[in-house]
Amino acid sequence: MAQRRITNPALFICDLQEKFRPAIHEFASVIATTQKLLRASQILNIPVFATTQNKARLGETCPELKLDQPGGIRTLVHDDKTLFSMLTPQVRASIAKFPKPLSCVIVGIESHICVTQTALDLLRDGHRVYVIADGVSSCNKEEVPIALARLRAEGATVTTSESWLYECVGDAGIAEFKEVIKVVKESHSSNKEVLQTLCKI
Repeated sequence: MAQRRITNPALFICDLQEKFRPAIHEFASVIATTQKLLRASQILNIPVFATTQNKARLGETCPELKLDQPGGIRTLVHDDKTLFSMLTPQVRASIAKFPKPLSCVIVGIESHICVTQTALDLLRDGHRVYVIADGVSSCNKEEVPIALARLRAEGATVTTSESWLYECVGDAGIAEFKEVIKVVKESHSSNKEVLQTLCKI
């Protein structure tokens, strides 16, 4: 019987807020990758955790993600924070209800601050961490490769959204594969552009 390769996956969306749009390097690319992973999360029944950073000053999560909107994507937790890490008490309490370890896939901003501190906390709590290189950014683009190199050294897996989706599925024989591959194909052209802007070598 076909089985998924990655067990206990969870999607973490870090601080993708409207007021960051003009400041973050290639913000639209980060949003595009996040939308793809959100679509796949619905197909694969992956829980979604989202945060905002000081919402009173920096605003709501970007509306095109449709998090917790009528007819949109329901998150398990959508918490506001002043912490830089996403692991607020509410997020930690929700994580504790799942079998350990989770396979945590992280997208959002900023790579060297909130994404880094979230990944470090999750690693220290014994979870597996995947940081999506085509789904994270910072105001200064030069911060991103330095942050990703550090996170690799700390034990996180740095990969791309498409690679992670195929690894998550693991077997073309699983029932959801046709729907997941549809998401991949529909995002092919935008994915190419995102890789060229966020993942230059």
